[in-house]
Amino acid sequence: MELTNEQQQILNGEKGETMAKVMQTLVLYGQTFGATKMVPVTGEMGHLVTSFGLGVMKPVYELMDKLIADGAVSGQKFTVDPRPLDKNVPSDILKNLVFRKFMYSAQEPYDAQLEKLGLVDKTGYTCTCYLDQVGNKPKQGDVLSWAESSAVVYANSVLGARCNRNSGIIELFGSIVGYVPYFGLLTDEGRKATWVVEIKTSTVPEAQVLGSAIGMKVMEDVPYIKGLTNYIGTELDEKTCAYLKDFGAATASNGAVGLYHVEGLTPEAKEQGEDLIVKDPRTYVIDDKELARVKASYPVMWKNPDAAPKLCFVGCPHLSLEQLKDWTEQVSRGLKARGLAKVTVPTVFTAAPGVIEAFRQLPQAQTLKDTGVVLSYICPLMYMNNPLAGKMPVITNSNKLRTYTTARYYPSAEILDIITGGGRK
Repeated sequence: MELTNEQQQILNGEKGETMAKVMQTLVLYGQTFGATKMVPVTGEMGHLVTSFGLGVMKPVYELMDKLIADGAVSGQKFTVDPRPLDKNVPSDILKNLVFRKFMYSAQEPYDAQLEKLGLVDKTGYTCTCYLDQVGNKPKQGDVLSWAESSAVVYANSVLGARCNRNSGIIELFGSIVGYVPYFGLLTDEGRKATWVVEIKTSTVPEAQVLGSAIGMKVMEDVPYIKGLTNYIGTELDEKTCAYLKDFGAATASNGAVGLYHVEGLTPEAKEQGEDLIVKDPRTYVIDDKELARVKASYPVMWKNPDAAPKLCFVGCPHLSLEQLKDWTEQVSRGLKARGLAKVTVPTVFTAAPGVIEAFRQLPQAQTLKDTGVVLSYICPLMYMNNPLAGKMPVITNSNKLRTYTTARYYPSAEILDIITGGGRK
């Protein structure tokens, strides 16, 4: 790997032994994937995936202390994934004991470490850092040092930034030294599509199932999606971006997609068209039958498949402000249609702290509160990782949450029907 004079000086220890080790780690990481050089991080902010203070992560906390003590803190402010704990989310004494005394016993000291390392502020905990209310929205062409699969795929695809699917700690190291290895999705060649996906459904496909189908088919490859604009339009407005947010999260969690192109919609697809497609790509046609097949393949992890749901999560990844308003209106309307005042299943909507604050300034905030839905900033996945929570019959419209936990997937329309008194079909 060819290094610039400045990069070599860091590697040689001219900025201290700890900085040298950080650079050495990034160089070795890059060499593993065939990187030929290191390039500057040009995005204004980083994003870290590790937000949870698991008691067993002692080596991470020791590393953080070493970085802080030696002044090897982030050269840029960063956001971080959602917190795992919120006293307002339905729980019980035993679950709380497991959460606070055993699982996330290091949460408070770890939060303090993050602040010293460069956390933007106490509202910077979210997987949707790119939303306007959060403020970590990179520009097209920006080189990032991020982790969090759903944030990376959104930044690459919808915003046209450049970021590899980094792991936790690696993304922090890139922010500390200001450089990342040049390979994969940072390169023009690595951003070319090796799959063409043709959408031929009779109605707009459910974002979560469509993303799941594509992710499981192409895995870590880059798909070029044709026909989707027939259903969601050619403008990246708030509704379309919310669709792509959820779609992309499913491609990244059900597969390992870090970038997708949508013909006539996403930035690079609009600029380069089919020049983004390699010669002789593979093809995948998605119709109603294929989506039904994919959805039917999801396993039910509940001990009793016929159990009544005891909890519902909506917002993995976190909901946008427009989604919050839309869900509030739909839940309120659904309850009124059945003559009910409160949701019939304990339900949690999750969103970024900044989005929640903006929502609370709107009249819909009281409407949502009246329905009994809890609004929280937590990570549903971290909540579900509690072994006691994992035994509960939990439902969700998130394919990411379904993939990583025992939560059971239902499309959004069915979730709405269930929580407003329609029951499970």
